[in-house]
Amino acid sequence: MKLFKYILVLVAGISFSGCGVYSFTGASISANTKTFQVNRFENNSLLVEPGLEITFRNALIEILENQTNLNNVTSNGDIVYEGEITEYRISPTTATAQQTAAQNRLTITVKVHFYDKNDPDAEFETPFSFFYDYAGSAQLVGNVKDTAIEEIFERITQDIFNASLAKW
Repeated sequence: MKLFKYILVLVAGISFSGCGVYSFTGASISANTKTFQVNRFENNSLLVEPGLEITFRNALIEILENQTNLNNVTSNGDIVYEGEITEYRISPTTATAQQTAAQNRLTITVKVHFYDKNDPDAEFETPFSFFYDYAGSAQLVGNVKDTAIEEIFERITQDIFNASLAKW
């Protein structure tokens, strides 16, 4: 029985040790990585939505704070996110018999450059995009716009997290 407990402790210790730190959110972060930095994302889309870059930056910071134990810093971060909003586009997706839009789509694309000073091979520059469909009779203002942007950024920031830290 004593040998069984010893083997069980040994197997558990080996199972929980590894090359890096793993969290239950799926993040696989180097033990040397303690901080993250999110630089300003320029809004370079043709259709400029005021404050969109601030809203995106805050959403990215929030997901990193909620899904990791990393500390947010303003300079010299172990991992750094920066980039630009390259697309903010509204387009019809379906039409009615009267040749009007039955449904519209807001699409936002963000190009992200990710740096990891502890793992230079993890660096990437990738666009992330998502959309929100809404009724053609609705205007993209107020609650409709707020809901659309929130849902789009929730998906984009999760995709960025998965690509940079969960390695999915």
